[in-house]
Amino acid sequence: MTARRLATIEYMLRVKLLEPGARLPVVAHPGEDLGYDLFAVESAVLEPRATVRVRTGIAVEARHPQTGEPLGLLVRDRSSMAAKGLATTAGVIDAGYRGEIQILMTNLGETAVELKAGEKIAQMIPVSVLTGEVQKVEALPVSLRAEKGFGSSGR
Repeated sequence: MTARRLATIEYMLRVKLLEPGARLPVVAHPGEDLGYDLFAVESAVLEPRATVRVRTGIAVEARHPQTGEPLGLLVRDRSSMAAKGLATTAGVIDAGYRGEIQILMTNLGETAVELKAGEKIAQMIPVSVLTGEVQKVEALPVSLRAEKGFGSSGR
């Protein structure tokens, strides 16, 4: 991969720091890693079986590096957090959202877990926005699968 291509990919994410202590998302290997690591801007304690909103102190805009088209972002678990029994939930960031990125985290374990300010808590994965207008129709085209649903392809 050329240096020019790496530079293009590196700047596909624009970030506004909303307060002191907020950190830019990081990607260890631009063009290879799927997501950007996100950091907690403040400490939080996640009690067992509880869900907490963890602040990042950042707002973002993502654009496709070649076309400039707006991108949405999916927030997913980091493996190190999942190993502690922490799961991220509700992780869809629409392309036009410009508010603070906040991460909903649920402690699936039996003991409290403390997150420290500055700790990596989740990852943000850019995705193309493919939604469009919805069209109401009276019938859908025939397909090989048809109406076969749950368990129809075998167990």
